[in-house]
Amino acid sequence: MSAVPPPLPTPQEPVGHPELLQLGSALEADEPCLRADAARNRARLLEAAARLVAERGADAVTMEAVAAEACVGKGTVFRRFGDRTGLLTALLDHSEKKFQAAFLTGPPPLGPGAPPVERLRAFGRASLRRSADELELQLAAEPDAARRFVAPPRRVLQHHVAMLLRQAVPEADCELLAHTLMGQLDPALIHHLTTQCGLPLSRLEAAWTDLVDRVTRSAGTG
Repeated sequence: MSAVPPPLPTPQEPVGHPELLQLGSALEADEPCLRADAARNRARLLEAAARLVAERGADAVTMEAVAAEACVGKGTVFRRFGDRTGLLTALLDHSEKKFQAAFLTGPPPLGPGAPPVERLRAFGRASLRRSADELELQLAAEPDAARRFVAPPRRVLQHHVAMLLRQAVPEADCELLAHTLMGQLDPALIHHLTTQCGLPLSRLEAAWTDLVDRVTRSAGTG
């Protein structure tokens, strides 16, 4: 059996411990204890933005449109999120927190308590379904090339996959192998395969399960 490869060098933007990230906007950092009415307004605005994405696509999410959908003044939206980019980021962060909570502390097989291979299978399927549900938003909020692999949300997902791989195949180069697996969950690839190629999501889910089984040499075990 070959020796376990050394860990990859730490990127320039450390993600810290692999815990549930607090991914809110910079505006929230200045208000750690939001007043109850402000918290309600923020949730209301995010719900309005989510409805617009679902009904009309991410391009329809403007500050004016969200204000109209939430029945508030445009200034309220600007004060809470700063600009459209801040709004889209906050909307995606809201989803990211829920997904992180599911695989970090939720019920098995996605959460703790199931064998690592089962958790890997469940993680990929859940990630694919989540991306399919909010694909336009994920594409609109995609970091530029220089930040793509060091953005905190991506690094939390990467760390989680690498951790499960170390439990399932400790002799492998799990950090690099995690990048390989994460490539199949890339929103741009999902868009290409489902929208441009017309593949059903079920085929992508089956391909993920097959890839995990082949990587962990556990095909046919469940």
